[in-house]
Order: sequence, then structure tokens, then C-alpha cells
Amino acid sequence: MQPTPTRTESPVEKPKPAAVVGQALNRGLNVRHIRFMALGSAIGTGLFYGSASAIQKAGPAVLLAYIIGGAAVFMVMRALGEMAVRHPVSGSFSQYASRYLGPLAGFVTGWTYVFEMAIVAIADVTAFSIYMGFWFPQVDRWIWILAVICFLAALNLLSVKVFGELEFWFSLIKVAAIIAMIAGGAAIIVFGFQTADSPVAPGLGNLVEHGGLFPNGFEGLLASFSVVMFAFGGVETLGITAGEAADPKKVIPKAVNTVPVRVLLFYVLTLGVLMSLFPWDQVGTSGSPFVQIFSSLGIPAAPHILNAVVITAALSAINSDIFGAGRILFGLSNQGHAPAAFGKVSRHGVPWMTVVMMAGILLVGVVLNAVIPEDVFLVIASIATFATVWVWVMILASHVAMKREIARKGLPASEFPSPWWPAASVLTIAFMALVIAVLGAFDDTRIALYVGAVWLGLLVLAYHLWIKGDGRRRAHLEDETSPLPVVTSARGTE
Repeated sequence: MQPTPTRTESPVEKPKPAAVVGQALNRGLNVRHIRFMALGSAIGTGLFYGSASAIQKAGPAVLLAYIIGGAAVFMVMRALGEMAVRHPVSGSFSQYASRYLGPLAGFVTGWTYVFEMAIVAIADVTAFSIYMGFWFPQVDRWIWILAVICFLAALNLLSVKVFGELEFWFSLIKVAAIIAMIAGGAAIIVFGFQTADSPVAPGLGNLVEHGGLFPNGFEGLLASFSVVMFAFGGVETLGITAGEAADPKKVIPKAVNTVPVRVLLFYVLTLGVLMSLFPWDQVGTSGSPFVQIFSSLGIPAAPHILNAVVITAALSAINSDIFGAGRILFGLSNQGHAPAAFGKVSRHGVPWMTVVMMAGILLVGVVLNAVIPEDVFLVIASIATFATVWVWVMILASHVAMKREIARKGLPASEFPSPWWPAASVLTIAFMALVIAVLGAFDDTRIALYVGAVWLGLLVLAYHLWIKGDGRRRAHLEDETSPLPVVTSARGTE
């Protein structure tokens, strides 16, 4: 089996010929790109629209759900970050699973992530067409879908630095909008302005005066986790960037340590302000909860401002979907788990076949969108939650196996170790199992378990039927951990 590409290409080397299977990807992503990519990937539909559903399930206690969920995701990211610094490869968690858990685990994990990105991308392009219809109702939706597919596919075929720059600006716009919401809402609370949309005066008392902090009990808190964890989905894209980061040992730790905390603060602060402005049972009853914030600020163009923000969020999500699925497919190809064509790299260092495939899937989504009822996308969201949590569990399991191997073989200690090992990792895995159980405990999300079980079963069958030879071997990953320097005392040298 050909080794997985690692950092073998220096900035001054000339590009290798195009379409060479196994060619290393260009490393054109810096700290700024990766930090905002990971931040932006977790700020999208799950926050702008899904938060209303989470609030209706748990009430003000949803803030606790986001804190708990955010802490668990932070531990997932620290585990992924430790492996990414040790093995900075583009295949990321699928290759880690193959290396430490076995080739079947790597195959299932990689294709589950690709499946997740595909269905989410179809939903995102559909959402984009709906948003554009707000301004241009006379234009058929399929025109917008086709345009955005061609536009983003073309950009992803260029240098990865172009992708990183585009994602940076998309994410910056979303972050700026959220900060404006927090600042504006906080000003209303502090100065006691009466909002036009609510007969109740704004204030922190709204968090406890309408049924208490847990108006739907502990069951409501548990039910909200299915939406909360979906909202955090996408942060694992950070691990995929390791294969194209200019200096993984520098940029990955910085991004991992700052992004989850910022995401957690954005969710908790934003929803805390929102439920202080409006009683929790009024949130989302008249459209997006963020329209309510803008309208309460007295901004007449609130719907247009929000539409611009959600369009940016949709573009960012589609962009990340294409990038993430493409890079995982590249890694799967090098493991013998996907057709060799997906390992072909253009002269710009981009796995072009994977971009073409994702564009093709989105074109199929155009047709599916015309015949599938809109409520089916609620089912897709729960299926995406199952796939996301599954990938997180495999990341954690791979990390546990890696730590045990390091201890067993006496390998050099990690340069970016996950904290509170092993207690935090065990607790996080238990929490992820709880989230999967929650999906099965409620009627509106139970179908995700059925679809997920069928999907995993089909992947196991496909592995045993079609994966042969090198694909049955564990991935080979170069360990780039720097050994601790040996210090010789002056007395020992005399």
C-alpha cells in the first residue's frame, strides 16, 4: 500500500505532474484561514434556525445543554487535534480510525462522513435557493442552485488558498452579524427598552419567570441535545485541514484551543440575550428568532439583513461541505477504500475528481428537491446528527487506541496532548452514547437510528464484498512527533 501523503513537499519545490495518485496536497492554509473555517463551519443553520427548535424543547435550560454539548465537542476537538499534530494528513479521522481501530473502522467512518456532507450539502443548496427567492421570487429556484454549484465548484478547483480566503470572509460576516445581535440585544436589556414584538419587558428575569429554568423538565433538556449536537456539527472539518496547513504543529493547536470556546460563547450569549428579550415560548413563533432581535432593534430592513447573513451562511456551509467530503475521499482513495480516481491531484494541488463528484451529487439534489416534500429535510437533519455523532465517537475511540499504543510502545509523548486523560475521554464517549440514545427515545428523531443502522450495515457489506488487497490493511501514517531533546549534563561530559 502506498503510504498516505505527509509533509513531503516544501514551498520551494516545483509542483509534481498533475493527476498522480497519492500526490501530496498543497499546504496553503494559515492560522487565519483554519481558525475561521472551523469557527464558521459550526455557525450556520443549526444556530440561525435550529436554535428555535432547541429552545422550544428545553426552554431556558437549553443554555445548559449548549454548555454541556460544547464541552463535549471541545474534548472531541482536543482528541482530534492531538492526532492531527502527530499525523497531519488530509484523510484525517478516517485514516486515524484505519490506523488505530482497523481498516473496516476507517472505511465506515470515512464514507459516513462523506454521506453526511452530501445530504447536508443538498439541504444547503436548497436553502440557498429559497433565500434568493426572497429577493427574486420571479426566478426559478433551480437556476440559483445550478449557479451556486458551478461557482463554488470552480473556486474549489483553484488553489486551496483561494478556498481558505473565501471561507475566511464568509465566516467573518457571520461572526460580525452575531456580535451585532449580542451587542444590540444587551443594550436593550441594560437600558430597558420595550421591544415592539413582545408585551413583556426585556430583562434577565425572562429566563426564570415563564415556567422556570426547566419548564419542560429534565426530559426537555435531554430532547434538546438532538438539535444542540446538530448545531455543533462541522467543527471536525478542522482536522481535515491538517493535510493542507502550512505549519500543522502551530496552526492546529491555536485553532483547536480558541474555536470551540468561541463557538460556545456565541451560542450561549446569543440565546441568553434572545430569551432575555422575549419569553422562551415566544421565540421562533413568528419566523427566525434572529429576525425578532433585528426587528426589536427598530431596524426596518431586518428581514433583508438577516437574508444576507443566512445566504452567506449557506454559501459557507456548501463550501465547507465540498472541501471536507473531497479531502476525506482523497484519503479513502489512498487507503484503497475508494476508486483511485479520487486520489488524482491537479497542478494546483487540489483533488479535482472529488470536487467534480460533489458537484454531481448536488446536481442530483436539484432533481430530488423537485420531487421530495420539504418535510423530508427534517428527517435529513436527524440523520445528519446521527452521522455526526458517529464520526465523533470514532474520533474519540481512535484517540484512546492511539494513547494506549503510545504508552505500550513507549513512543514520544504528544506535542499537543488532550487534557484530563483518560477520564475526560471516557466521559465524552459516554455522553455521545447518550445523544444517540436520545435520538431513539423520541418519535420525531427515531428514524435516524433506523436509517443509520441500515447505512452502517450496507457499508460493512460493501467492505467485505469489494475491498481487497491493500484496502484490508491498516493505514500507514508517519509519526511527526518531535522526540524530546537529550540533555547531557556538564559532569557527564567531563
